[in-house]
Amino acid sequence: MGQNQVSKALTHEIMTKLKKVGAPAISPDGKFVIYSQVETSYNLDEQTTDLWLAQTDGKISPRKITSSKGTEDNYFWSPTGDKIYFTAKREGDEVAQLYSLPLVGEAQRITTISTGVSGARISSDGHWLAFTSRVYPLAFTDSLSKQVADEKKKIKSKARVYTSFPIRYWDSWLDEKQGHIFTMDLTVAGSQPQNIFKDVSLVKSKGFNLGSFSFTPDNKSIVFSASTDYNTTAYQSSTSHLFQVNVQGGKETQLTSDAFDYSSVDFSSDGRYLFTTGSENGNKLYYLNRLFRYSWPAMNAKFELAAKLDRPINDFKVFRSDILASIEDQGVDRIIKISMVSGEITSVIGGKMGSYTAVSTAKENSFAFTYQHLGAPPEVFTFVDGQQIPISKSNDKVLSALDIPRPEVIWTVTSRGKKVRSFVLKPAGFDPNKKYPLFVLMHGGPAISIKDNFGYRWNAHILGAPGYVVIMTDYTGSTGYGEKFTQDIQFDPFRGPGNEILEAAADAIKRFSYIDGTRQAAGGASYGGHFANWMQATTSHFKCLIAHAGLVNSEAQWGTSDVIWGRELMNGGAPWVSTKTWKEQNPMRYAANFKTPMLLTVGENDFRVPINNTIENWSIHQRLKIPSKLIVFPGENHWILNPENSKFHYQEVGNWLSTYLK
Repeated sequence: MGQNQVSKALTHEIMTKLKKVGAPAISPDGKFVIYSQVETSYNLDEQTTDLWLAQTDGKISPRKITSSKGTEDNYFWSPTGDKIYFTAKREGDEVAQLYSLPLVGEAQRITTISTGVSGARISSDGHWLAFTSRVYPLAFTDSLSKQVADEKKKIKSKARVYTSFPIRYWDSWLDEKQGHIFTMDLTVAGSQPQNIFKDVSLVKSKGFNLGSFSFTPDNKSIVFSASTDYNTTAYQSSTSHLFQVNVQGGKETQLTSDAFDYSSVDFSSDGRYLFTTGSENGNKLYYLNRLFRYSWPAMNAKFELAAKLDRPINDFKVFRSDILASIEDQGVDRIIKISMVSGEITSVIGGKMGSYTAVSTAKENSFAFTYQHLGAPPEVFTFVDGQQIPISKSNDKVLSALDIPRPEVIWTVTSRGKKVRSFVLKPAGFDPNKKYPLFVLMHGGPAISIKDNFGYRWNAHILGAPGYVVIMTDYTGSTGYGEKFTQDIQFDPFRGPGNEILEAAADAIKRFSYIDGTRQAAGGASYGGHFANWMQATTSHFKCLIAHAGLVNSEAQWGTSDVIWGRELMNGGAPWVSTKTWKEQNPMRYAANFKTPMLLTVGENDFRVPINNTIENWSIHQRLKIPSKLIVFPGENHWILNPENSKFHYQEVGNWLSTYLK
């Protein structure tokens, strides 16, 4: 590979400095769109996030409308389109507050609540603002919240005390705080946020956990999703139902009581229907989220829309007499239209490449969305009068100067008769006359997929740039191929899917003469790290392996992870139940077979795959005198997020591959 070809490859430095464009919010009249944009830097203190405004026809370049050290987030339009609301932690703010910004003028802070603002929304008549805030139980006023917080600061012991599950989540220890909904009357000067959960009985439950919410069509009440059994998730899946409460507070009304777990809510513009996504709740490891319609306000005549879809719905928005939804479908995200009357589906955008998500709809015939693919991060687009219009174009110039190959898609019929899909990605500066080593990159989850979208954590273009072909396979358990395909990993967490990964790699080697099958490596993070450890246990044909946040002992993982019930479902019982899966598909039980050189990396604050698993794996490798390296990142969680740490991680992964593949 020549020097000029190397210089045209995507590097960590280029990736880190790419602008990160947020989801769009289109104005009610469909003429304007706002979005956030992060000016990135290796120094996090120098990073800024501001809002940008653009015309949806794309005829005038976007302009920056905020400029502060604070990060603007959760932005949305007033119903009349003359004002923008957003949350930010600006100078003088200890926590995020809500701001309003007229299209002509300066931003004004409109909340000073001590517990902070998140998830804000506005009623369709512009009368009410609503948002969520995490407060101590029964602290229904801000003054009481401050008092409780001050009292806790005075306690000299910092012990954490728990009487129920869970106790931590991702990278944080949980406390007794609950999410509550607050409302503000915008028609009253000097109005202060009011906690409308004061008389809601749900908050007295130890298992209360708030989900999402939406104003009702008459703007007199709010419908929200919430569970009251979140404290039982050590032995069952939690279920969220829909509830209704007056916009000024009062007792709640329960709207759903069936076996479905409900999440997001929206209403038709004429007020006739409530729409909600929900999934079954049983003893399967995975259930597809489905879209339901109820008659409103009667909350009867439940009807499943797009009943034959058999694909996950990423997000949905009401769009005139239809619903626009982004769905995941065999490695891409595409936008479809669903009739809110018949439930029939019509394709709108996408299907062959890239990912279309974050749909935002206007009242008229226009909407906005983000589009990305493996070689380019999300950018904002609009769809106006049947035309797809690029809006942000924030990284076009930088990326156009690079050699960023598009992946090839192959389908492999496995030995057990399943068809699995893979991306095969050539390196920058590809020479068809050369032979390239193969890096088998295994995705996490498992209930996700390798999609045609951009990744910062394990970017295949950067990993392959030194001169490797990268293959990424959607094994059984991946999403976007039907509910059953995802469910079929239950009781077979590693062996069957692992064989599919190996067979797809062998298929690629057979198909493409430029792959050198004698030089292979494999690696991944999270469930991909689990697979790396399974490969260590069951095959020796890889030159080296890489596991980030990977379990080596599924029994220890069950007992120390922040979530445990799904692991019990996967293995057919608790670890003390001697099931076939626990006995035969725990990598540590095959430690006598370990022999491949292995790089182990982990974030010290990872509570999803806690550090004990990586240390246990490290001990095994050292005990068996296997060439190995351990890298621990203090302050990092399940993801290596600090840019300097990320750069170091990529360098170490690259060095490890180079040592054994070159």
